[in-house]
Amino acid sequence: DLPHGIPGTVEELESIVKETFEVDGKFTLHYKDADFGEEYFSLTSTGDIKDKDTLKVVQIIEPPTITLTFSDVDSSFKSASETLVNASAISETSVSETSSVSCGTSCSSGSQDTVILSSPEHLSRRFQRWPTNFSVPRFAYDTELLLASGNETFKKDGTKLNFTPLLPDILEKLAETIFQYVAYPTSAQLADVAKALVQQHPCLKEPGSYNGCYGWQQRLKYKMGNYRSKLRGLGCPELDVNSLKRKQAHEKTPSKNLKKPRKAEVNYLPPHPQGETEESLEKERLELPDEVKKRNNYRIISEKMAKTFSNRRQEVVNLAPPVNDFRSRWPALFDAAQVILLHNL
Repeated sequence: DLPHGIPGTVEELESIVKETFEVDGKFTLHYKDADFGEEYFSLTSTGDIKDKDTLKVVQIIEPPTITLTFSDVDSSFKSASETLVNASAISETSVSETSSVSCGTSCSSGSQDTVILSSPEHLSRRFQRWPTNFSVPRFAYDTELLLASGNETFKKDGTKLNFTPLLPDILEKLAETIFQYVAYPTSAQLADVAKALVQQHPCLKEPGSYNGCYGWQQRLKYKMGNYRSKLRGLGCPELDVNSLKRKQAHEKTPSKNLKKPRKAEVNYLPPHPQGETEESLEKERLELPDEVKKRNNYRIISEKMAKTFSNRRQEVVNLAPPVNDFRSRWPALFDAAQVILLHNL
């Protein structure tokens, strides 16, 4: 009942509704519009209503407050990377896959209540970008003792250490650390490592070098080549793809047409999961098209996609198939759920 008639403003009417019906919180009023099939529309003027019209009270739910905390780029990136590893990151969110095969369409997806995490075998050793300040690793115990003694002597009288007996251990440890970031380091990256080495161990500075570490940079360059050859012989897929036996006749030179990750790519070419073979993974791939046709089958699809990630990456890197062919072989990759996972990384 409105003893004084319909008020002149919507705010006054909202106030009357709030007091009469003891409505808590914010709300808006909707009215039936006869010109649009008696559908409800937001009330913007009391002139749109008349006696005995029906109004709907629609409560307004406030969105949650989101607080953003900013921190140093390097430390936050490292923390996020470690969290990704510890949680066994979703293999389908690999940046390398999105950069190799682009998707323009998506299919319908099922339930997304459960996220399938990949097993550690799917993960590459590389989880973070090249550091701003390279951290020199710890060497063998006897090497560290000799370096500590050499640094003390260098501080006293400037005598440099005869590091020839220590070269194998130093170069091996540095190569292992470099490989955790990149398999094919640039000259600038090797210069960063050499500079960090002589800064931490000044007794390793070289006489006659313009910066005291140019010789170390050259040693690291050749050491990384030997280290890659060793890993290639052990079956590392990321390096085996660049072996001469896999190249065409006109490209059989070590530095010709190298296949390596682009900037920001991860999980570039991981090995197959433990216990899996090309045949077993191909069997999983053949089952995927039938699983995609089923409704609410998100979990099984995600499990199979995570399991066959290494097989899919080898196909992309080695064969570089057209998108249409790739889509026909891997329809689940173009499913909306998979696209969302890629987008959320």
